[in-house]
Amino acid sequence: MAEEFKIFIVEDDVWYGEVIEYHLSLNPDVTVKKFTNGKDFLKSLDEQPSLVTLDYSLPDISGEEVLKRIKEFSPEIPVVIISGQEDIGTAIKLLKDGAYDYIIKDDETKDRIWNVIKNIREKEELKEEISQLKKQIVQKYDFSKSIVGNSSPMKRIFSLIQKAIGSNITVSITGETGTGKEVVAKAIHYNSPRAKKPFVAVNITAIPSELIESELFGHEKGAFTGAIARRIGKFEEATGGTIFLDEIGEMDINMQSKLLRVLQEKELTRVGGSGVVKLNSRILVATHRDLAEEVRKGNFREDLYYRLLGLPISLPALRERGNDILLLAKHFIDEYCSENEIGKLSLAPSAQNKLLKYPWPGNIRELKAVMELSCVMTDSNLIEDEHITFNSSGSIDTLLQTEMPLREYTNRIVKYYLDKYNQDVVTVAKKLNIGKSTIYRMLQEEAAELKSANS
Repeated sequence: MAEEFKIFIVEDDVWYGEVIEYHLSLNPDVTVKKFTNGKDFLKSLDEQPSLVTLDYSLPDISGEEVLKRIKEFSPEIPVVIISGQEDIGTAIKLLKDGAYDYIIKDDETKDRIWNVIKNIREKEELKEEISQLKKQIVQKYDFSKSIVGNSSPMKRIFSLIQKAIGSNITVSITGETGTGKEVVAKAIHYNSPRAKKPFVAVNITAIPSELIESELFGHEKGAFTGAIARRIGKFEEATGGTIFLDEIGEMDINMQSKLLRVLQEKELTRVGGSGVVKLNSRILVATHRDLAEEVRKGNFREDLYYRLLGLPISLPALRERGNDILLLAKHFIDEYCSENEIGKLSLAPSAQNKLLKYPWPGNIRELKAVMELSCVMTDSNLIEDEHITFNSSGSIDTLLQTEMPLREYTNRIVKYYLDKYNQDVVTVAKKLNIGKSTIYRMLQEEAAELKSANS
């Protein structure tokens, strides 16, 4: 126990009070103050005790009334009722009224109080730890530090983020995969007045279509096979905070209509339920698709599109950000060195030129992976161009330089898009206008060939 812990003992039995005071005072981190009546104790409440042990039978004021006055003054002060009577009904009532514990006077009372002190201190330490973690998260997502860039396109993004922070408007974030859409969403949330409330991220592509309604809106027990208990959905989890719907452009058209209603009414009904749940969460959405084009194609509801558009933030591709590539590369190198406790590494001019000439189809995500690998590959404190490797399932530009069967060309193109879109078969199938079964069959054949070669 590092900090002083103040215990107020309210006990009209002078001898018993002195016994408790003596045992508790044996610990140097504990300060004990004793009162023999309720009135004197209540006058000293402004000293903010860490714990109150309260005799239920005081001569001037009932223990029940003293407990009520303590909770009115500060609901956070834990109160342990100490009574000579084992009355279950009274104990239950006092616990409901806010007592932390109810202890019967006997030889083990002092040990039980020590257990209470131990539990309270552990909870306080946990609260402090959570508070520090929240502060670290806010610092981490200070967008002036977490989003690296000095190019003209990024200066405009910073301006829009600042506008989003100062408002509760819905924000729609667009950009190619890997451009940092979720980082922007977190920067908006953790710098807004909602920062201390939950940030709930939902990737629409990661949820099977038959489960997405339950995932977003929750369900009641027995709503469907396997619904063995009530479950709140992501919207309820985000109460008071922010819900981030990533890849909103992949949402099924039928689910879009249900989402529209929830956004319009600001309330939802859990699957299988009839009660209405009021909502209070900010909406941020992201997609790599052109939603206006999806509306024209009939893949996305026009009314939902306008409901979600809000403040649009369009993130530039990394290849459009000029020297930001080098700023980000240095950032990822420094981050890697810090995490792995190694000395500083620098980029040679040849390595810088190589980075600037590459088209970065995987954007920032790809750059991070490339720089981490380069840190591993160098044997000195300098990263040369030879240490930088582009895993070009990425380089479609060089694909035709090698002659191979058509099937191999097809496989390489599919693998390139799978890498680009994080192995998301549904998205790749749409991008290439092929069936999902074609991709699964290709992967199965490749796995079978690999197994045969190794056997």
